[in-house]
Amino acid sequence: MTREQAESRASALRELIEHHNYLYYMLDQPEISDAEYDQLFNELRAIEEQYPELLTPDSPTLRVGAPPLDAFPEHRHLQGMLSLDNAFSEEELTAFDQRIKRFLGLPLETALDYICELKIDGLAVSLTYENGALTTGATRGDGERGENITPNLKTIKQIPLRLKGGEGLFDQPPPTIEIRGEVYFTRLEFERVNQEREAQGEPLFANPRNAAAGSLRQLDSRITARRALKIWVYGAGYYEQVTFENQWALLQRLKAWGFPVNPYIQRVRGIEAVWDYCQAWDSKRAELPYEIDGVVVKVNDFALQRDLGATQRAPRWAIAYKYPAEQVKTKILRVVWQVGRTGVLTPVAEMEPVESRGVIISRATLHNEDEIQRKGLMVGDTVIVQRAGEVIPEVVSVVLEARDGSQTPVEIPTRCPVCGSEVEREADQAAIRCLNLACPAQITERIRHFTSRNAMNVEGFGDKWVARLFEQGYLTDPADLYTLHEHKDALIALDRSGEKLVNNLLNAIEKSKQNPLERVIFGLGIPQVGENAARLLADHFGSVEALMNASEEQLLKVQGVGPGTAREIAQFFEREENQRVIEKLKQAGVRMEAEQSTSRSDKLAGKTFVFTGELQRCPRETAEALIRQHGGRATGSVSKATSFVVAGPGAGSKLQKAKDLGVPIIDEDTFFAMLEEE
Repeated sequence: MTREQAESRASALRELIEHHNYLYYMLDQPEISDAEYDQLFNELRAIEEQYPELLTPDSPTLRVGAPPLDAFPEHRHLQGMLSLDNAFSEEELTAFDQRIKRFLGLPLETALDYICELKIDGLAVSLTYENGALTTGATRGDGERGENITPNLKTIKQIPLRLKGGEGLFDQPPPTIEIRGEVYFTRLEFERVNQEREAQGEPLFANPRNAAAGSLRQLDSRITARRALKIWVYGAGYYEQVTFENQWALLQRLKAWGFPVNPYIQRVRGIEAVWDYCQAWDSKRAELPYEIDGVVVKVNDFALQRDLGATQRAPRWAIAYKYPAEQVKTKILRVVWQVGRTGVLTPVAEMEPVESRGVIISRATLHNEDEIQRKGLMVGDTVIVQRAGEVIPEVVSVVLEARDGSQTPVEIPTRCPVCGSEVEREADQAAIRCLNLACPAQITERIRHFTSRNAMNVEGFGDKWVARLFEQGYLTDPADLYTLHEHKDALIALDRSGEKLVNNLLNAIEKSKQNPLERVIFGLGIPQVGENAARLLADHFGSVEALMNASEEQLLKVQGVGPGTAREIAQFFEREENQRVIEKLKQAGVRMEAEQSTSRSDKLAGKTFVFTGELQRCPRETAEALIRQHGGRATGSVSKATSFVVAGPGAGSKLQKAKDLGVPIIDEDTFFAMLEEE
């Protein structure tokens, strides 16, 4: 076979195999046997092995997985993936309906068109297609930025690698479109994977959502390929050169392009019909082969969606009705107190194992002493337990009539259960705190936090390494990570750790030195400073040193930082031991300043910007950083709250939405002129 013949045959095989994938995985109507399918697949793989240059990004052979990655690169969504507000009752659904009508100026008796979608218990993803071909698959992340997990998502055979094109103009895929969906496990596959993990001595996944997230975040996509993940798609983010009148029309187009759309999605009229749908599926959800935890309700009309816009975190035109969590009875066997990285002691109930919707519950947090007293909990009590949000176990109440006199009060510790030091409870706080900053539990938890994925992301540095190196005396604080290369031989000798494993670990530690400032700040583990606050602090102050020297008054000028957080930050940097750790990090070469050294001001304070199209003078990320440095806010979606849309060549649907909403539109030169104004 010549190269030209191989190229032609490979193209035909790819099209044929994807056709049979669609018949099998989407329509459940196979036309050929498994053996015949395997023959086609093996023929294509043989051609690609002989002619590697013929391997295309949309080849079905990529569905079997690829060699391991070092890490997942960051992906910025073209349009932000917002969260949804929740409703837990018919009254709250009715209030949602009335809010919409008041916002739109409609009579309250108006019956709106809604789309009701089953809320799948899985992991939200975004799939980007360019000219009909899948180019990027990513996690939701923080809504603006996620992780690029394209090789893993390609292993899901329901996801088309190339979109189907219909006969009509409107069935053709647009040049660029983001498809949004939920990746999930069926109940049977979840059980199979957990049985496999149990046989191999690995920890079990807590629930299907946890299993889906863990499977999609495998650096070795061949592991993902061995798990039968599935997906339902439900919408689109950014798209260009295509229009949809409403959510229902979008769903029909998604089906025409070859995506799996849940067959139980229903278009209804009026909020009463929405409630009927929610009730009907509450009684039938156990019959589904996958888990759902509620119903997503959306205004059908896209013009109304645009008028309604969104708050900072959620669209006004959609809501998630959450089903009541299943409640089960069990008994509290004992209460243990865990010590966190800030010294806070958290009570955890260890209980007789009980099953709730296929998940075994044996532990539940009791939060704090006040919560124990409020619920009147005692050791030996029979209690009602539920999974909050169908995930996190919580003790709801005590079954008082089950008491027989054998119950004993929960002991409130006066000393740390790990180091034996005194504990205290401040008058205005519910938390009990260990005062010993050298407490082993605090140290190991601080190191775990510092190396975690959302902080310094030291790949491969798990709990076992932290515990082992702390016990051996190599780690006494997070900064000691950067001296581990001096003990390479000793690390290899530990439990016969392989040289390759240790080299990978040391390389990951070295790589972490170049993390952006926001990750360093988050990794320090300052109480009340999460990822978003760390980003705001990094943008505002530009360096750890400037942040260390900031007064509480200066900290309060940062958007989103309240008095409690400002006090915690100031107290954190006043402690000598924290100052020593920061100095050690600085000496080790960890980046302690933001990459951008531009001056900071409040000239854009209160203004929100959205970019669309290409920028000529700098990357979009740089422009967004400049906005934050001057007190403004950059987002990925246009709403009535948007101050300016900066439009460049190739601007798409965001530009049209800005025109529809009357949002001011400026070009790149005008934007930079605003920055240069005195």
